[in-house]
Amino acid sequence: MIFAVASGKGGTGKTTVITSLAAIWEGPVTLVDLDVEEPNLHLFLKPKVMRETAAMLEVPVHDSDKCNLCGECAMFCQYKALAIMGKTMLFYPEMCPGCGGCLKICPEGALSPGGREIGRIAEGQTEFGRFFMGRLRVGEAMSPPLMQQVKQRVVAQGSHAEMPGGIEGCVPDDVLIDAPPGVSCPAMHAVMDADAIVLVTEPTPFGLYDFRLAVEAFSIMHKPMGAVVNRDGIGDQGVEEYCRESGIPIWARIPNSLAVAQAYSRGEIVARKLPELNGIFQELKKRMRAAVTVSREVERA
Repeated sequence: MIFAVASGKGGTGKTTVITSLAAIWEGPVTLVDLDVEEPNLHLFLKPKVMRETAAMLEVPVHDSDKCNLCGECAMFCQYKALAIMGKTMLFYPEMCPGCGGCLKICPEGALSPGGREIGRIAEGQTEFGRFFMGRLRVGEAMSPPLMQQVKQRVVAQGSHAEMPGGIEGCVPDDVLIDAPPGVSCPAMHAVMDADAIVLVTEPTPFGLYDFRLAVEAFSIMHKPMGAVVNRDGIGDQGVEEYCRESGIPIWARIPNSLAVAQAYSRGEIVARKLPELNGIFQELKKRMRAAVTVSREVERA
């Protein structure tokens, strides 16, 4: 089963939830940090990194001897990565999405495949199972191409369950994905292959606003979703009321606790440091699994 831990905003407690789930999971679990702009799972899981490689994006290389400056490539590129200025072809590699369309449309064959580094991919081992992480190069505008390559690495190392969408191949039996916060393209890309989405929020007006956006954005994927209310006991009942009205089950409540904040600040795993909270994450895991099981049964019916 593949679970994505997401949130409408940063700072709600995704890392607390995903690391604690890893600590109480029965059997090996693969941890994937797709928050490639600010990855932090490695600070808590302390993986032994066995391989780190560059993530490359295919971009065009211009041959001025073949180019007749017809402008077909510039007109095709919706990202404005190519432009004709007088008798000069301009290329802005940071704006290129790597779609390859310009290579196919050029009538003179003046564009050939090249590459540029967009980030790094780390692969390693934690005490809980395999670990994968992407780190976007500073200044990159688009993170989904790097995220896609990280997911392909997960598939390449897997051997059991079929990826439910987007990527051909196999993945380990259980995968926990740390998705980037928000509801933009990176967040949508992170959760698209999951069997279920765990939405972490906090019971405040700001938390409710962003939680509502996340529910509305992810609902179009028709995946099981459940809420984890972190810092339970502060704020108001807005999140509770919205979940009740929207039919979003609350899978877990993590109490507002100074001990939790202190453990997090020291890079400790909450479920391990505070055994009294262990049962919360055990119950969360059961509800996550049950939601996927029910969803699969409905699909087969």
